[in-house]
Amino acid sequence: MKVNNPNPNPLGKQPPPPIPMDDDVAVAGETLLRPQTAGIAGGNRKKSAGLRTWLVIDPSGRSELVEAGKHAIMRRTGLPARDLRILDPVFTYPSTVLGRERAIVINLEHIKAIITAQEVLLLNARDPSVLPFVNELLTRLSRYNHAAKTMLQGGEGQNWTDLYELEESTRALTTSENMEEEDADKAQQSGDCPKLLPFEFVALEACLEAACGCLENEAKTLEREAHPALDKLTSKISTLNLERVRQIKSRLVAITGRVQKVRDELEHLLDDDGDMAEMYLTDKLQKQLEGSSASPITNQGSINKEEDDVPPDSDDGTPLMEGKERSSASSETEGDAQSSTGSSATKPFDVEELEMLLEAYFVQTEGTLNKLSNLREYVDDTEDYINIMLDDKQNNLLRMGVLLMTATLVLSAFVALVGLFGMNIKIELFDDEEHGMTRFLFTVGGGFIGTLFLYVSALAWYKHRRLLE
Repeated sequence: MKVNNPNPNPLGKQPPPPIPMDDDVAVAGETLLRPQTAGIAGGNRKKSAGLRTWLVIDPSGRSELVEAGKHAIMRRTGLPARDLRILDPVFTYPSTVLGRERAIVINLEHIKAIITAQEVLLLNARDPSVLPFVNELLTRLSRYNHAAKTMLQGGEGQNWTDLYELEESTRALTTSENMEEEDADKAQQSGDCPKLLPFEFVALEACLEAACGCLENEAKTLEREAHPALDKLTSKISTLNLERVRQIKSRLVAITGRVQKVRDELEHLLDDDGDMAEMYLTDKLQKQLEGSSASPITNQGSINKEEDDVPPDSDDGTPLMEGKERSSASSETEGDAQSSTGSSATKPFDVEELEMLLEAYFVQTEGTLNKLSNLREYVDDTEDYINIMLDDKQNNLLRMGVLLMTATLVLSAFVALVGLFGMNIKIELFDDEEHGMTRFLFTVGGGFIGTLFLYVSALAWYKHRRLLE
C-alpha cells in the first residue's frame, strides 16, 4: 500500500531561505549558480568553486570587502584562469609581476593583488602582515586623489616635486610673474609639464615598496643577529653556538632566494619594453574610449559621403565603373591606415616613467642582495676559520696519539726485559752471595735508561722526517 507523501522534501524539512547579498556579491555570485547533483560530488564541487574575499580599493581611497568567485574576477579584470592561479594561496609561486591587457597581476611576498585602471583588488587583506600595506595604500591613494583634484582646479602651473608632499606644491614662487609665464611656456613647449603618475603606477609603487621594504627589514634583522652569533662561535665552539649559526644560515639562504627572485622579475621587466608598455592601463583605456567615441562619428560621416557621391543611374554602366573606383580608393585608404598602424606598432615604446619607477626598486633589491652576499661571505669565512681550528685540534690529537703509541712501544721493550728476568731459571745474577743488590739496581736502571733512549731516538727520527712539526 502506497502512501503519498505531501511533503516533497525528505525528512519534512523546509528549504532554507535565500541568503541576502549586496549588489556586487550578487553579480559575482551569478556565475557560481550551477546545477549540482546531491551527494559528495556536489559538495566537493561547491567547495572548489567557493567564494573568496577581496578588498576593492578605488582611486579615491575608498575600500570595501567583496566576495566573488574566480569567474567573476575573470570577467571583471579580463584575466585568464592561469593568471589567477598565481594568486591562489593554496599554491606556492615565486614573485611575479605580470602586465596584461586590462590588469596587472602582483604576487610579491605577502602581497597578492590585481591592479586595473580603476581599482585595486587585494586578496589576503585580513592577513596581519598585509594590514600596514593596506593602510599605506589607502593613504597614498587619498593623497593621489587630492593631488589630481588640485591639478584639475588649476594647479598645472605649480611646481610639483613630490606627490606625497602636497604642502610643497602650495608655496609661492620667488620669481616674478613674467618669469613664471616664460618658464611655463618653455615647460609646455619642451613637454616638461608636471604630471601625476597614473593610478596603476601609484598602486604598483606601493606594492613594490612594501615588498622590497619587507625584504630589506628581514635582511637587516638577520644581519644584526648573525654577527654576534658568528663572533661568539669563533671564540667558543659549542653545540649551542653551532645550532644558532646553522639556523642563521638557513634563514640567509631563504631570504637570498626571495630577494633574488624579486630582482630577476624586475630585471626581466626592465629588459622588455613590451611588457612595460602593457602596464600603461590608463593610457590604453583612454585610447579605447577615444576610439569608441570617434568610431560612430566616422561611420556616420562615411555614410553621408557615400550617399552624396552616388551618381544617378544610367544605362551605360557608369555607376559600376565609379563603384570600382570607389572600392579601389577605399582599399588604398585602408592600405594607408594599415601602414600607419604598422609604423606605430614598430615605434619604440615610451616607458620612461615606469622604467624609472622599476629601476629605483631594482637598485634597492640589488643593494639588499649585496648585503646578503656580504653576510654570506662572512658566514663562509667564519666556517673556514672554524674548519681550520677543528683541523688544528685534530692534528694535535693525532700528534698526541703518535707520541703515546711510541711510548707504549718503547715501554713494551722494558716490560719484555722484566719478563725475561722474571723467569724461574738459575742465573748467576740472581745469586745474592756473589752479586747482591748492587747488580740488581744496575740492571733495572740500565733497562730504564735504555727505554728512555729509545723513546728520544724515536722522537728525533719523527722530527727528522717532519712527521711531527
